[in-house]
Amino acid sequence: MKKILTAEDDKEINRLICEYLSSQDYETLSALNGLDAVRIVREQSDLSLLILDLMLPFQSGDMVLQKIREFSDIPVIVASAKSETRSKIDLIRMGADDYITKPFDLDELLVRVEAVLRRYEGNAHKNTEPKILTYKNLTLDLTSGTAAVSGNTLTLTSKEYAILALMLDYPAKLWSKANLFESVWGENYLTDDNTVKVHMSNIRQKLKKLDPDNEYIETVWGMGYRLVI
Repeated sequence: MKKILTAEDDKEINRLICEYLSSQDYETLSALNGLDAVRIVREQSDLSLLILDLMLPFQSGDMVLQKIREFSDIPVIVASAKSETRSKIDLIRMGADDYITKPFDLDELLVRVEAVLRRYEGNAHKNTEPKILTYKNLTLDLTSGTAAVSGNTLTLTSKEYAILALMLDYPAKLWSKANLFESVWGENYLTDDNTVKVHMSNIRQKLKKLDPDNEYIETVWGMGYRLVI
């Protein structure tokens, strides 16, 4: 049974989400503040997903997300009344996997939970046979869902990992933003938003930090991205 943590300071909303997810055969945990959310994610290694409100006491939701991404790649759905585009981009940059705006329908939340879990599991466990992808000093172990640069652990979100896995699996391919988005997110690419660009920027920064002497991904102006030849 998959275990989901809901970090929401409104006790009634937290209770409703947990009861609804429990009725859908998920095991649920709840946190009423940011400090407890980080602690539970750290202690509960078998958590499958975090539903995270932004306006949490003691430690805000965006700070919780930053802290968690230092040690975990658990999928995160942000649930917040904040609907500004800037907020969404910032959260994606910090490692959120999805964003739902309050007030929301519980059925919609369930669909998003199922979609995020399905994508995460599909990206991390495509098959049971060991498969290693390498490029320069970067290694992806698709069986364990881990990444390393020159033997040093590379911490990635589920979507960052999926992007790199695609590009390393097809090293000669030039990927358009639409192609990457539809392959990784499993949704139609309808607008020219910054989602792929933000994820690429994060990947490059993480690679540069561990391997400053090598370039891994280049932008082909007006066309997309490819591995540096």
